[in-house]
Amino acid sequence: MPDAAGDDHTDNRPQEGGPRSEKQPADAQRRIYRAAAFCLGVLCILMMVGIIASSIHFTSEKGELKIRYDHLNNNYSQLLEQVLVSNSQLQEEVKRLKGNIEGKLCPRGWKKFGCSCYIRSDKKKIWSDSRADCQQRGADLVVINNKEEQKFVTELNSHGEAWIGLQAKKEQYTPTGMTYEWEWVDGSPLTEIFSESGMPRHVSIQNTSAYCNQHGNWTKNQPNVIKNWICEK
Repeated sequence: MPDAAGDDHTDNRPQEGGPRSEKQPADAQRRIYRAAAFCLGVLCILMMVGIIASSIHFTSEKGELKIRYDHLNNNYSQLLEQVLVSNSQLQEEVKRLKGNIEGKLCPRGWKKFGCSCYIRSDKKKIWSDSRADCQQRGADLVVINNKEEQKFVTELNSHGEAWIGLQAKKEQYTPTGMTYEWEWVDGSPLTEIFSESGMPRHVSIQNTSAYCNQHGNWTKNQPNVIKNWICEK
């Protein structure tokens, strides 16, 4: 009977709220998880790439810095070696010069003062002949450069008067006429008088010469007067 058949017929259509409706949210969640996992994977890959790139960059910079450091260190070592060699050579040169100065022997009869040797003649000659005698000895009439040398010359000349290497040579025009300035035999001008004799800076007669007396005073005189003399070399 239709009613009986209808009563036994089973309705297989899905009902609302059944298994199918529960599956849809689960699929959506899986898609979200997969997307999140994908993004996280990409992020991890990017981070790894960044770390690797940074590592390569820093390794490269480290290598370059090491090369530069080694280069600078090598240059420093070379410069230090050059400085040490130069310093050693300079010290040897100083020792050599010092030895030459301190070890310079004066000829027999000469007296040493500073870097020079001196002798006072026991004869008497005019100024020009006195200078010629000094030049024959490889010297010249003494040039007094400072107070210490002046004191030494005074002690050397304690028994009389002696020509020194000072002569009036350089012309000087003044309102009162021609005068002459003092000049040492080495060509240098007289800049300071180391005696207390009051010797004038200018004289009116050319070739006027100077001598030193036993008291160390400088005095002008005509060059044709005979006196002892002092040589220096």
